[in-house]
Amino acid sequence: MESEATEQLPHPMETDPPPPQEPPRIHRLDESVVNRIAAGEVIQRPVSAVKELVENSLDAGSTSITISVKDGGLKFIQVSDDGHGIRYEDLAILCERHTTSKLSAFEDLQSIKSMGFRGEALASMTYVAHVTVTTITSGQLHGYKVTYKDGVMEHEPKACAAVKGTQIVIENLFYNMIARQKTLKNSADDYPKIVDLLSRFAIHHKNVSFSCRKHGSTTADVHTVAMSSRLDSIRSVYGVSVARNLIQIAASDANPSSSVFEMDGFISDSNYSAKKTTMVLFINERLVECTALKRAIEIVYAATLPKASKPFIYMSITLPPEHVDVNVHPTKREVSLLNQEVIIEKIQSTIELKLRSFNESGTYQEQQAVDSSPVSTGAANKVSPINASTSGSQKVYAHKMVRTDFQDPSGRLHAYMQVKSSRHLESKCDLNSLRSSIRQRRNPKETSDLTSVQELVNEFERGCHSGLLDIVRNCTYVGMADDVFALLQYNTHLYLANVVNLSKELMYQLVLQRFGYFNGIQLSDPVPLQELITMALREEDLDSEENENDDLKRKIAEMNAKLLTQKSEMLHEYFGIYVDPQGNLSRLPVILDQHTPDMDRLPEFVLCLGNDVLWDDEKICFQTIAAALGNFYAMHPPFLPNPSGDNTEIYKRGSCSSAEGKEGMLLGRKELMMSYF
Repeated sequence: MESEATEQLPHPMETDPPPPQEPPRIHRLDESVVNRIAAGEVIQRPVSAVKELVENSLDAGSTSITISVKDGGLKFIQVSDDGHGIRYEDLAILCERHTTSKLSAFEDLQSIKSMGFRGEALASMTYVAHVTVTTITSGQLHGYKVTYKDGVMEHEPKACAAVKGTQIVIENLFYNMIARQKTLKNSADDYPKIVDLLSRFAIHHKNVSFSCRKHGSTTADVHTVAMSSRLDSIRSVYGVSVARNLIQIAASDANPSSSVFEMDGFISDSNYSAKKTTMVLFINERLVECTALKRAIEIVYAATLPKASKPFIYMSITLPPEHVDVNVHPTKREVSLLNQEVIIEKIQSTIELKLRSFNESGTYQEQQAVDSSPVSTGAANKVSPINASTSGSQKVYAHKMVRTDFQDPSGRLHAYMQVKSSRHLESKCDLNSLRSSIRQRRNPKETSDLTSVQELVNEFERGCHSGLLDIVRNCTYVGMADDVFALLQYNTHLYLANVVNLSKELMYQLVLQRFGYFNGIQLSDPVPLQELITMALREEDLDSEENENDDLKRKIAEMNAKLLTQKSEMLHEYFGIYVDPQGNLSRLPVILDQHTPDMDRLPEFVLCLGNDVLWDDEKICFQTIAAALGNFYAMHPPFLPNPSGDNTEIYKRGSCSSAEGKEGMLLGRKELMMSYF
C-alpha cells in the first residue's frame, strides 16, 4: 500500500506545460522605413556618397570633376562636373528609387558598360541627407535648381544661372540616423578616404581633371589635369618616388574555353618599399576590390623579393561584359568574374616572371647622400651604391638613415638646397628637370569650371606667339638696361624686354590659371576700404590746397567701399581677396610664390576694383579684376612724383640711388622673370 501511494504522488520536477503562444503577426513595413533601411546599406559612409556621385559624373562624359568636403563629408559634400547635364523633364523623377537612364531591361545587365545601373544612389541620399541639384544641358539659356527629400522634389525646379554640367550638394548626411552619425563622428575622419578614392580615379581616368579640397580651403589636396600617359598620371598623384620604381606589365588570353581577358598596368620593382599594399584595380572601367587577386600578388612578392616588401599595383582588366556580374554587392565594390581562378593564375604568373627578370638584370638605383657642405674625396669614395634587395639582411634604424632621394622635390627640404659638386656641368640637365618639377608644383595650372574663365584662358593661349615664348623661356638674363627694359640674350641675338608689360601679362595669366585656388597674404592690420579709396582719390588730385571736392571724394569712397563689401564673397572665393562685413581689407592673394606686390599701390588697386570693374557681365568682370590684379602685382619702376609739383620730372627712391640698392632691385626683377618662364 505504501508503494502504491508513493507512485500516485506527482514528481516534484514536473510542472504544467505552458499555454501555447500564437506566432507573431507579419506586417508590411512602412515605405519610408524600407527606404531608410535600404539607404543605410547603399550609403554606408560619406566616401560611399562621393564614389556614387563621381561615377555618375564619369557616366555623364565629364572632363572635369571638382569635389568640396566639410567635416569629413557629414556636413557638406559638393560634386560639380561639366558633363551633359540632366533634362528638365527628368528632374521630377531624378531621385526616385530605381529610376535610371543606364538600362531598361534585366538583360541589359549582361552588356552594361556604365558604372551606375540600379538607380538607388541619389534616392538613398535623399532619405538620409538634404540634396540639392543644379544642372544645365547643352543649348539651354539657364539652368535649374531643385531640392529633394525622401525621393521627391520639395518644390518645382527654379531657373538659375549655371555652368555647364551638374552640381550636386549633399548636406547633413545621416541627420536622421543618430547611431550612424555618432559612430562616424567618433571614428577617423572620412576625408583621407575621399582623397584616396579620388587619387585612384585620377590615375585611371587620365583624360579627366580631378580636384578635391576641404570646404573653405584655398588649396586642393588632389589636383590633376588631363595627362598623355598613365605613368604621368601616377607621377602627378603619388609622386616621383613611386613612379620611377614601376614596371609596366601586360597579360591577355583569347581562349574561350579557359578565359578571355586583357590586362595592363604597373607594378613596383624591388627598389620600392612600403609598409602597406596599395592596389588600384579597375575591371571594365569599374573601381573594385578583389581579395583573391590581391592575395595572389602579395604571395608573389613575398616569394620573389628578399625583403617581402609591400607592393604598389595599378591594374586595369578588360573582359567581355557578359563575363562580369556587376550586381553582387550593394555598393558595387566587388564583381564576380567568369573563370576567375584561371585569370588570377595567369596574372600571377606574369607578375612573377616580370619580377624575376628584373631581379636577374641587376638594375638597382645608385643613390648618394646630399649635403650642402663640401665633401672630401676620401669621404666621397666611401659612398657605395645601395642595393635594395640586400638591405633587408641588416636592419637600419631610423635615426641612422640618410636622405638620399634628391630627385623627388615634393616636400623634401634638400630639393631647395644648392648642391656643390665637381660634376656641376654634367648634372645641369638633372637640375633643370628638378627646377621644372618645383616650378610646376608651385604654379599649378588650375582649371576652372566656369566657361567664362576657360574662354579667357583660351584667348591668351591662342594668342601666344611660339617664337617669343621660346625666347623668354630659353634666354639668358644679361641685366637691366634702365628701370624698365631688361637685356635678354637668345642664341646670338640680344633683346630688350619691357619688364613692366611682361610682368603685367604674367600676373594676369596666373590669376586666370589659378582662378579660385589662391593662397593668402595676411595683412598685419585690416585696412578700411573707404580710407584706401580716399587716399587714392587724393593722390589723383595733386593740388592739396583745394578741399572743395572732399565731400564728393568721401561719397565716392563710401559708395565704392559699400560695393566691394557686397561683392566680398565672390572676391574671396574666386580671387582670394578677403573683405570683412565691416568693409576692412585683411587678405590678398598669392599670385606668384615668394612675390609680394608694392603696398604703396594698394589704394590705386582698390579704387580700380571699385571704378573699373564691370560687375554685370561675368566674363568682363573676371577679365577686369584679373587685369587690376596684374597691374597691382606687376614690377613697376620705383618712380615718385617730383615734390615741386612739376610732373615733367621724376626722381627715384633713395633706397635705389646707391649701387647696392639698384643691384638688389635688378636681381629682384630677374627672380620674377625667371621663376616662372
